[in-house]
Amino acid sequence: MTGLHLHLFMTEGMSLHAWEQGGLLGRELALYQRLLAAGVAVTIVSYGGPAERQIAARFPGLQVVCNHRALPPAFYRFWLNFIYKGHGNWLAKSNQTPGALTALFAARRGHAPFIARGGYLFSEFNERAHGPDSPQAQAARALEQRVFTQADQIVVTTAAIRAEILRRYGVPPEDIAIIPNYVDTDLFTPATVPPQKPRLCFIGRLEAQKNPLALVEAAAGLDVDLLMIGEGSLRPQLVARAAELGLRLELPGNQPHASLPQTLQTSTLFVLPSHYEGHPKTLVEAMACGLPVLGTDVPGIRELLQHDHTGWLCGTAPDDLRAALGTLLADADRLARLGAAARAYAFENFSLDRVVEMELAVFHRLLGSGIQ
Repeated sequence: MTGLHLHLFMTEGMSLHAWEQGGLLGRELALYQRLLAAGVAVTIVSYGGPAERQIAARFPGLQVVCNHRALPPAFYRFWLNFIYKGHGNWLAKSNQTPGALTALFAARRGHAPFIARGGYLFSEFNERAHGPDSPQAQAARALEQRVFTQADQIVVTTAAIRAEILRRYGVPPEDIAIIPNYVDTDLFTPATVPPQKPRLCFIGRLEAQKNPLALVEAAAGLDVDLLMIGEGSLRPQLVARAAELGLRLELPGNQPHASLPQTLQTSTLFVLPSHYEGHPKTLVEAMACGLPVLGTDVPGIRELLQHDHTGWLCGTAPDDLRAALGTLLADADRLARLGAAARAYAFENFSLDRVVEMELAVFHRLLGSGIQ
């Protein structure tokens, strides 16, 4: 596809360096590497400093706009609007709702279509975290109202998020496309040999939303190792509680994305005990590895898992998780069946090739005959 230049505006304050530090760089850029291969020029608009250029140089063809002069954030955002005035044939796309206003303003000054992309509903997360009437929730709803009603296209990851946007903001249904999070099904593949010993795996932020303490409580007393990959404020509590319970807990911190397939392939069961999710990438990656998955019956997870078919659903309390773990770990045949169905579902619905096709279809719809 020639004649198209996509500019991805990162989440407010985010950078390629931060993606790399969190082990997410390869995962986040995989789609844009495929788009480059398809002939789409790609520029990442980052909030990082000059080092962003060195990181981008490792990905042939990828361009980056960064805060190389170390401007204050407000001045940097203003500078972004200035450089896009009369920019030419291009598309602006936000990676998440925080930061979308910058992309919207740049698109309008540059006479370009604007895609408001969100992997989760920002207002809903703030309502759950701070309360529906909190200043944070009110600000998030005001931001979404402005962004969604002015976007040329909205892209969300699930039908549930689409339905909530329609209910809250009354945008035309045809303006909202569903493009799920992707997984590289050539990289995330099933194990060739079974795990050596029972091991539970969790990948995510060690924060209250993800409910990791409940998983530690649930795993206590079971003859399993618990591997929790990620960082967050709850790490000291997890370490202390695991020691009190005599639980074999590994906390290696953030890991490079390329190492996750082997981690998943050497685990017995993936567990996501969250209180709520958007469209969790780690769950999709575990499914692509043919790993049986246990998730809580909450928004963002229940839409992905069909109970006792592509996964297992349970409550968020430690007792609910413990009961589910006991049922699954005692039934090897069920684990094998769940893992096979999870792989088939992930391959059919979330493969990177399929998502690239969906992205290109949105670009064509917005620019029409202006691209080839």
